[in-house]
Amino acid sequence: MRIRSCLCSLALLASTSCLADTAAAKRWIEQEFQPSSLSQEQQLVEMQWFINAAQRLQSQGVRSIRVVSEKIDTHEYESATLAKAFQEITGIAVQQDVMPEGDLVDKLYAAMQTRQHTYDGWISDSDLIGTHYRMGAVVPLSDYMQGAGKEFTNPGLDLHDFIGTAFTTAPDGKMYQLPDQQFANLYWFRADWFARKDLRERFKARFGYELGVPLNWSAYEDIADFFGNDVKEIDGRKVYGHMDYGKRDPSLGWRFTDAWLSMAGAADKGIPNGLPVDEWGIRVASDQCTPVGASVARGGATNSPAAVFALTKYLDWLKKYAPPEAANMTFNDAGPVPAQGQIAQQIFWYTAFTAPLTQPGIPAVNADGSPKWRMAPSPHGPYWKTGMQNGYQDVGSWTFLLSTPPTQLAAAWLYAQFVTSKTVSLRKSIIGLTFIRESDIKHDYFTKNANRYGGLIEFYRSPARVAWTPTGNNVPDYPRMARLWWPHVSSAISGEKSPQAAMDSLALAMDDVLADLQRTGMRQCTPRLNPQRDPARMLTTKGAPWKKLDNEKPKGETIAYDRLLQAWKEGRVQ
Repeated sequence: MRIRSCLCSLALLASTSCLADTAAAKRWIEQEFQPSSLSQEQQLVEMQWFINAAQRLQSQGVRSIRVVSEKIDTHEYESATLAKAFQEITGIAVQQDVMPEGDLVDKLYAAMQTRQHTYDGWISDSDLIGTHYRMGAVVPLSDYMQGAGKEFTNPGLDLHDFIGTAFTTAPDGKMYQLPDQQFANLYWFRADWFARKDLRERFKARFGYELGVPLNWSAYEDIADFFGNDVKEIDGRKVYGHMDYGKRDPSLGWRFTDAWLSMAGAADKGIPNGLPVDEWGIRVASDQCTPVGASVARGGATNSPAAVFALTKYLDWLKKYAPPEAANMTFNDAGPVPAQGQIAQQIFWYTAFTAPLTQPGIPAVNADGSPKWRMAPSPHGPYWKTGMQNGYQDVGSWTFLLSTPPTQLAAAWLYAQFVTSKTVSLRKSIIGLTFIRESDIKHDYFTKNANRYGGLIEFYRSPARVAWTPTGNNVPDYPRMARLWWPHVSSAISGEKSPQAAMDSLALAMDDVLADLQRTGMRQCTPRLNPQRDPARMLTTKGAPWKKLDNEKPKGETIAYDRLLQAWKEGRVQ
């Protein structure tokens, strides 16, 4: 009772519901929310704030909320476990739907356009940040926390502890979304195979340099060829030098919009997304806000030599070095495949799949529970230059629409803060390995268990992580423009079009969307297309769109993984 007496006001202490809610909070803290960056006493204090805030909303008639998120392990945990905890602690019921990301984006976009209320809260990627601040349908959380939502904003929220708020903040300086989970796309490889003396000697004899973490696409291709066509089998099983996915599906679009062109070097220098030309190939004007074109003819880079090279290499590697079934897989189909023990490396591997690849008993894990694999920065294409974006980082973030009734919005905001709170976030990080808080990444739990995660902890503790960024502000209408990618890429996979023709069609389609937005207008930073010019005269060696290189396959370069890991530990990129 002494702790409860400290937590409840004298008026609330007399309430049986207060005692019951506090007891539920204590039970959840002891049985589920451990470890935490907070002490149990601090966790109880934080939970009491949620109890009190929920009671104010219940007095206004709020009994339940409905929210939605994409289908990944972190959100499954929220839906199955944290929603139940929130209801037992606060008395407000939560239905958290989980669905494929493509469906989620379509539903969110429809709600933004129609201003209809369908969900009280949405966890959607920060990739939509350029859309959110231009359309005027999303609640700017910076304003909300200081205004209508102030009394429902957790004093212990600690925004400075979040590692992804820079990605959810628009050019107007306002934060539109609250990060809920983050993961990067990195290079993945079988460290046990790479360490074998016989394989190292065979690789060096053939290619003239050491088998190691590839620094460029040339080395990645050499390694893929080596395992697929030279090694061929390990322990009696067919092995593949590459893994990817290629089914005609919305997730194929993410495979490219998630920074594949910038990994090849198609964009301009500049973190987070390249200016004036970003990783989608979209150019903005000198105001760094107004999109002016995606095609080379209008100053963009979507169909530039570097972009065409990126698509060409994707196709070559998928057909030559990946399992035959990969061409018919989606993002979710392909994610678990490396765990089956036949993949030597994967250039474009989402760390959201880390947890399934740490399960005891799978072929990619040792008997003692340590992984046989490691992760590292993805290699760069030949057009890439120091100072460019290194890769993609997904930042799934809480998003609220202006069409949401105020009390429902407040309750959903309460739940969003609950599942990202310091009481809960470390446990959620252990379950899903999708870090959002610095205090979780640096917690002693991950220091002691870092060797279980194949470099993930070292990556997130290193300065390298800031060069892995989500889609940025140059994209004015993410839902409309993202859905253009996969059909056009598919036309190249099927052989209907050449890589150049596919990217030409994509660039034209993106320009058409920009032209439509120019006609209809937006709240701010409305696109204004550049006039078309001779594409050949737009290519340059000074910035995107970059002129075609004479040699697109320089000599392969690799680095020893231990050296890379040590650099991260010392606070260097590599």
